[in-house]
Amino acid sequence: MSTIIGNQFWVNRSQILDTQWRQQASRELAEGEVELAIKEYAFTANNVTYAVMGDMLQYWSFFPAAENYGMVPVWGFAEVSRSRNSAIKEGEKLYGYLPMAESLIVQPGHISEGSFIDDIPHRQALPVIYNQYIRCAQDPLYSEETEALQMLLRPLFTTSFLLQDFFAERDYCSAEQVVMSSASSKTSIGTAFAFWQQRELNGSGPKIIGLSSKANVEFVRGLNLYDEVYSYDDLAEIKRTPSIFIDFAGNAPMKASIHNHLDDQLKYSCIVGASHWDQTAVEAGKLAGPEPELFFAPTQAQKRMQEWGPKGFAEKLAVVWQSFIKHSETWLNVEYVIGQDEIKASYEDMVEGKVKPVQGLIYKL
Repeated sequence: MSTIIGNQFWVNRSQILDTQWRQQASRELAEGEVELAIKEYAFTANNVTYAVMGDMLQYWSFFPAAENYGMVPVWGFAEVSRSRNSAIKEGEKLYGYLPMAESLIVQPGHISEGSFIDDIPHRQALPVIYNQYIRCAQDPLYSEETEALQMLLRPLFTTSFLLQDFFAERDYCSAEQVVMSSASSKTSIGTAFAFWQQRELNGSGPKIIGLSSKANVEFVRGLNLYDEVYSYDDLAEIKRTPSIFIDFAGNAPMKASIHNHLDDQLKYSCIVGASHWDQTAVEAGKLAGPEPELFFAPTQAQKRMQEWGPKGFAEKLAVVWQSFIKHSETWLNVEYVIGQDEIKASYEDMVEGKVKPVQGLIYKL
């Protein structure tokens, strides 16, 4: 029985530039179900990573389509348009993980004042952080004035917050610098901010090094978050000192160059994203230094939620988040993309790397 209603954007799982719009008729709700009218959502390079790593990390499993197609998950706002659940009222605003579609039918479970989980069977084995719908009226991070920034940056910054926490917990692996690829990407910027803020609060921490294309070097320097910024052509200028490498780009030749340059000074190599999705082929031969390890944010989030409790986790995140959105307002331009043809064209631009780092895209059907 279909749970995704109305117009929906399908992506070929093996050829992500092959897309089409499909239509699914509505249906009656079963007892306990709720229909969410999807109002608007952000689309960033992070969503391209969802598509690239969709099979490996089960991102295609949240909102299945037919044949070889899937729906790329996005983060955004929805409104309860129909409800057969006495604990969820029509008209309520929610924030969470959504398909690129018109409406989604969910089966709320674990209902609390602040959230509920979609208990539909095919999502039960998937990470809970992606199945949770936040009730905006009780959300410590929600503000009507910053809805666009929340859609664009909250999921990315949650990863950034968890990355910094992951390395702080390990005393930064005794590294003197953290080197980040794709330094103009929003997740990299958020991570640089999280490292920078903790260093300001603690009075110590690793140097923050950003790597970017030549076209974006000046933009990255202007953020005033990275201590040093280098283009990918100037990797040899990075100081050979104990280092962490966080790879947001997924560019195999660049990763090999960093590993070869830092070699025995590289204490930890971490894979987070794949903004250079077309250059993610596995390197020939073994890399110099440590084997790269995939950072899966839900694993660290689950750990901290168990230790701090969901409320404690949200409160700690909210403190850093409020500072980050103030900083982001100085460089991020929100742009709205409205309509099926416009969304399809914008999606293609994002996949092909044509969207500038200052652009924050919000999609509305």
